[in-house]
Amino acid sequence: MKTTRENRADTSPCPSLPETIPQLIARNASAAPTRPALRYREGGQWKEINWSELDFHVQRAARALLALGVREGQCVGIFSPNRPDWLIADLAIMSIRAVSVPLYDSDSQSRLSYIIGETEMELIFTGLEAQYTRALSCLGASGRLKTIIAFDKKTRLQGDHSRHFEDFLQEGRDKSYEVKREECLASSSPDDLATIIYTSGTTGDPKGVMLNLSHFLESARAHDQRLDYLSEEDSSLCFLPLSHVFERTWCLYALMKRIPISFCGNPARVMRYLQEARPTVMCAVPRFYEKLYSLILREAGRNLLGRIVFRTALAVGRAYHGRIKEEKAVPFLLRALYRWADRRMLAKIRSLTGGCIRFFPCAGAPLNPEIEAFFHSLGLFILYGYGLTETTATVTCHERRRFRFGTVGRPLPGLTVKIADDGEILVKGPTVMKGYYKKPGETDAVFQDGWFRTGDAGFIADNGELVITDRIKDLMKTSGGKYIAPQALETMLAADPFIEQAVIIAEGRKYVAALIVPDFGALEELARTRGLPAEERGALLKHPDVVKFFRDLIDRRCASLADFERIRRFALLPGEFTLQGSEITPTQKIRRGVILQKYADLIRTLFPDED
Repeated sequence: MKTTRENRADTSPCPSLPETIPQLIARNASAAPTRPALRYREGGQWKEINWSELDFHVQRAARALLALGVREGQCVGIFSPNRPDWLIADLAIMSIRAVSVPLYDSDSQSRLSYIIGETEMELIFTGLEAQYTRALSCLGASGRLKTIIAFDKKTRLQGDHSRHFEDFLQEGRDKSYEVKREECLASSSPDDLATIIYTSGTTGDPKGVMLNLSHFLESARAHDQRLDYLSEEDSSLCFLPLSHVFERTWCLYALMKRIPISFCGNPARVMRYLQEARPTVMCAVPRFYEKLYSLILREAGRNLLGRIVFRTALAVGRAYHGRIKEEKAVPFLLRALYRWADRRMLAKIRSLTGGCIRFFPCAGAPLNPEIEAFFHSLGLFILYGYGLTETTATVTCHERRRFRFGTVGRPLPGLTVKIADDGEILVKGPTVMKGYYKKPGETDAVFQDGWFRTGDAGFIADNGELVITDRIKDLMKTSGGKYIAPQALETMLAADPFIEQAVIIAEGRKYVAALIVPDFGALEELARTRGLPAEERGALLKHPDVVKFFRDLIDRRCASLADFERIRRFALLPGEFTLQGSEITPTQKIRRGVILQKYADLIRTLFPDED
């Protein structure tokens, strides 16, 4: 297969990590028994689980699983929001060489039933009563599910097949199960199947990605070389779903590094938890930064003096951090100006994230370079990268210095990236999946000559950094034969503080159109300043001044685009795309097919000449 440029990273090993993930628990418990491992909020207070306690809990959970008859290679589900019990269950499952199957706490009944059925799951852990109820309905339907373990003490149990987590832990009191647990631990191998992670399913049925213990270990080794500035003194906030490979892989790496993890089970409370837990690192998707960006701009622009100070401070921060990024000396005057800017404005903005953030690992979707540069100017470094479930998360990411905005960085050590003739990104390395569970045909289709076909399009820049252009399947072809990259346009629009979300429509059309969800906080404030009625959203969106405002805004955003790429018509929507409406995935990716179907009548009005 002919390809263009190839980028290979250094492959030197990291000997400090354990041979298997279960072994790290006992190792860390012995080396640092009283150091905090996990933190969580309960009863209005933050509580800690140290390494000795974590080891004890994992051992108890492992023995309890054995007592309930869980076998090596058997699939066990985890259907819950983020909480310490989630990781304890996950580590216990691995400890007895079983296979954990994480599910999003928002998963629909049909998706839950599909996964339970395909994996022949007999036992599942649930978080809140909502997850318990959905799992309960699968008991008879799946034909295999026998036992439900509820993490939440408040869950109202029904039947002998259910028990609370604390009661479940008592199942392993018999010391004979400890012998079996130790045997499993001793025989554990990096080649053991650790987990089956189902894709979020933006299109078609979800596929179960099989990852061995070695995939997580190799990912940790690679991160350990790229992020050599991390230490035990850091702390992480777990806010993305642990069901997603990004947060799961990061948390396992954090445990290996003995970095304490604080849990945020409700994403809506992440800003509050940031200020309370004050982490130094936190994984997030671009959607988080888009919303925070809009909030900061809105708050900074409330009065003329505030806007002047904000813009001046931001310009100083851009110059200061720009020189540091390029490893250039900072002149005395610039250092003095930065101290003023930081004291007057920048530090206050950083306090929104707790004031201790060293960097934000970020992946999962396109991030507008404008937004990335903005946060960099504030002193909030976004470690932007690229990866997939099939590659155990990260393939590439920015280095600490000398990276370019608009790229996703260089490959991690041990991974090789190259670009095929059609622009598809290909990956090879020890973190690439074993295959799709029970889907040999689909597995064969994504491998070519030993390379994993990502389905994403991009190119390698002259400095060796990878640039993502779009999903190959998402590329749209107009009726005039022009190709449109919708994600690039949607990311460009979402960078505007007045736009919350955007979906591009162009496939088979004469021109490009868009569905726009405004940022209603910014829009309603604008309406008040202009004396427009803001009480009813529908009426506000139809007001000629508002329509013209968005028309001008979109035209400015599209000014640098080719004529065929510019957005000719648009519609303003009165509510955002939601997980509950099935319009986005749990990781904030849009489900394009769902949206196109749901808004089909509205979309037809954007193309009146095509009916």
